[in-house]
Amino acid sequence: MSSTNLRILLKARPQGRPGPEHFQRAEEPRPAPQQGEVLVRHRFLSLDPYMRGRMSDAPSYAAPVALGAVMEGECVGEVVESRHPGFTAGDWVRGARGWQQWSAAHGSTLVKLPRQVGVSPSAYLGVLGMPGTTAWIGTTEILQPRPGECFVVSAASGAVGGVAGQIAKHMGARVVGIAGGAEKCRFVTGERGFDACVDHRGDLATALDEACPSGIDCYFENVGGAVQAAVFPRLREFGRIAFCGMVAEYNQIPAPPGPNLMALVRKRLRLQGFLVNDHPRAWKQWGETGATLLRDGRLRFREDVVQGLENAPEAFAGLLEGRNFGKLVVAL
Repeated sequence: MSSTNLRILLKARPQGRPGPEHFQRAEEPRPAPQQGEVLVRHRFLSLDPYMRGRMSDAPSYAAPVALGAVMEGECVGEVVESRHPGFTAGDWVRGARGWQQWSAAHGSTLVKLPRQVGVSPSAYLGVLGMPGTTAWIGTTEILQPRPGECFVVSAASGAVGGVAGQIAKHMGARVVGIAGGAEKCRFVTGERGFDACVDHRGDLATALDEACPSGIDCYFENVGGAVQAAVFPRLREFGRIAFCGMVAEYNQIPAPPGPNLMALVRKRLRLQGFLVNDHPRAWKQWGETGATLLRDGRLRFREDVVQGLENAPEAFAGLLEGRNFGKLVVAL
């Protein structure tokens, strides 16, 4: 068992695409847990688009990562040593933080993971974690699709979009995904059961007209940019958009102009942005609901696993460019 802790630090703030030059590898002694803490050996690190915002010092809903500090990120791992009465060695936990191999975390910041046959601990970073909970909130609380309505979701092969579309399908909506490339589109309709999926790399406007001939009632927004521009004029009266993220715009400086919003009045549209941490009760709701759907075979998910913490920076840059296929995690 290693006595050192490999960490990835934020070296510089990117102006555009993040690259290796913005990160720095560092090693330090493995931390020792204090009273009330547990020592966690990280096994999987989640890579998520929100991390791009943490690299910037622009005003945001969360504080940026300080230069020279370990990069922000949620992990699941195994308790090696415990000085907290609620945890013992061998427990698996979610909540250990940072792009690093080890952490000493207070027990109040950790969630003990249930042991479920056939479910990898990494699933609690994706389908049963923050991305799945985000999909649950945006679909059931904000968009609230009704049977027969047309529900469109961007990044449909990804961690949030794929779950959101499956939830909407269970609610009776006609679900259309948007993804990048024929392979991802085949996966979305075949494996995830969407009614249709269109490739945003082609003639997206024509493809949306064919897939949504009566217009769009609900749009779960993960991408922004040209995809959003194609969807917006196709919203029906009383249409709804849940803004989860706009990954296509995260590296763009300055930000591109948005659509003409006069349609909000004419079509009586509802647009709402949201953050998963504003809905604490949803974690338990989705944890129970999602686990049941998984056990019943009614919820499908896919992971894109990168081996080795040293490969996290390049994998993260690829995430922002849509190069991953499924929930992106790093096996440590």
